[in-house]
Amino acid sequence: MSERYEYPPTEFDPKPRQPANRRNFYFPLLLALSAFVAIADHVSKKFITHRLPVGRSHTVIPGILNITHVLNTGAAFSFLADTASPDLVRRGLILFSVAAVVVVGMMLMRSCRCLNLTCIALALILGGAVGNLYDRVVYHYVIDFIGFHLGPYHWPDFNFADSAIVIGACLLMIEIIRPQPEDGKAST
Repeated sequence: MSERYEYPPTEFDPKPRQPANRRNFYFPLLLALSAFVAIADHVSKKFITHRLPVGRSHTVIPGILNITHVLNTGAAFSFLADTASPDLVRRGLILFSVAAVVVVGMMLMRSCRCLNLTCIALALILGGAVGNLYDRVVYHYVIDFIGFHLGPYHWPDFNFADSAIVIGACLLMIEIIRPQPEDGKAST
């Protein structure tokens, strides 16, 4: 019998494919991270809802950090909160959030072959998007409660899900601008 010849990788298939069981090894771990973010967001919002009336504030670090119970009917950082048609904005934000969850979830599923910054970033973004989507669908607003102040500057109130989304976006930017190794292998 003749020996089977293994062709070298081509430009169209630069890396041999990993077996399906190896390829999907990290996906459950990344989904667990997303679920942790969404659950932590939900629990923190429930805690604030039960402990602090809407509009009330509690100073944690004077001049820097406040906990304030805010109902955000707009997008991130209360963008579009004071619009003439809040129901239309809410529906649009729900549709956008559903699309974001689907797209980020698919990206996560396709890119989870190794545990790297991109996968962790996508998992954080997915968890944050699910956390805020839940609020929009169930309550018709998002509960924000973390407020930062530096002197006269006040950052708009936000929540745990918003933090996860921003951290995930920053990790993606780091991954994009970070120089890649010469041999073409992605760093883990």
